[in-house]
Amino acid sequence: MKTQTVRAVNALTSRWAGRAVTGDEGTVLTAAGVWPLLGLLADGAAGPARSELEQALGIPADSAAEAAREFLTALDAVRGLRAATGFWAARDLLLDEAWSARLPAGTRGTLTGDEDTDRKALDAWAAERTDGLVEQMPIPVAEETRFVLASALMLHARWIQPFEAWTREIDEGPWAGQEVQALSRSTTLLDRVRVARAPGGPVTLLEVVGDGGVDVHLVLGEPQAPPGRTLQAGIAAVTRAIPSTGASLLPEGNPGPGLRIGSVRSERREHRLNISTVAFEVTAAHDLLDPAALFGLQSASDTRSGHFPGISGEPLAVGAARQSAVARFHSEGFEAAAVTAIGAAVGCAMPRLRYRVRQAEVAFHRPFGFLAVHRTSRLVLAAGWVADALPPEEWDHEAEEAAYWAKLDAEERG
Repeated sequence: MKTQTVRAVNALTSRWAGRAVTGDEGTVLTAAGVWPLLGLLADGAAGPARSELEQALGIPADSAAEAAREFLTALDAVRGLRAATGFWAARDLLLDEAWSARLPAGTRGTLTGDEDTDRKALDAWAAERTDGLVEQMPIPVAEETRFVLASALMLHARWIQPFEAWTREIDEGPWAGQEVQALSRSTTLLDRVRVARAPGGPVTLLEVVGDGGVDVHLVLGEPQAPPGRTLQAGIAAVTRAIPSTGASLLPEGNPGPGLRIGSVRSERREHRLNISTVAFEVTAAHDLLDPAALFGLQSASDTRSGHFPGISGEPLAVGAARQSAVARFHSEGFEAAAVTAIGAAVGCAMPRLRYRVRQAEVAFHRPFGFLAVHRTSRLVLAAGWVADALPPEEWDHEAEEAAYWAKLDAEERG
């Protein structure tokens, strides 16, 4: 992956996490699913919409479409990660041929104008591309929808060293008195845990290594630290924007949140890191138009005029932009999926485009953080916050995991 693109996507992840992660409830977000769609829109935008999209992207609009294609191709090459794009246009929408040719390879479809038919087709696409973790396209599809541009990301990671799962009652903090699905394991690799000193206070990071190219980092800040700031500090640490120190070099005592280091007698010569955490499952639905400015969509969502002359001669504006995401962390591994969609509606015509609009209308308008990080590039694929631990009875992870890996084994043998 290109370093410039990785930095741009990570910057968007950090800004989004700082605003969206409040700690009131668990959440997960994937800027890696939003960024390429913004790039494709910027390629066809003009005026203030183009400038705002450039600022959100962190790269020039002139190179955005090519960067989006390269980025999606690179994502799909990551072991354990699947990336897909889809584009559906109203049958009477005349697209700019050059812009259409720059779309990444993926599903191409037609919006029939029948809401039920289009909804079923787009929902089926979302569910198929995420193994059913995201069952619906996140935006509504109405008769006036002119096109839908979507991405889907699906990540599966299996731990190199699984955790032991057991039921325990938490005895301190906001989860005190709750029975949870506890996870524990030990390792001789002390530097799997690190402490970073951020402007908002120290954070402790635990790296959980996956069997492919993606690892998950658990991020714990001070109890009083704002969750968004804690997650931003974690992103800065895992992307090496700020330094962090491994446990092998940290002083004894409590050098970081939730971390204690001391000396003990042992039968073995190796140092030991004992890990205790909880299983979790979080889901989230994000409206990317609230706040629209964060994603460069402030002007683009103003339906009083058109903003994408490079996409179509018909005046178009962003009518909806949303992401649905889910993440699961358990004894055997981690799964995350996200579907992001942007829908275009008709913008009021500017004087020079009124005649074209009439022609088109005649044609029937129809509470700890976590980061999934690509090990080589340091791209943050998913970021989220766990506000509640997972009770043991909520998810039979052993049966679900056994079925999933049996399916993979069968596919490999077939």
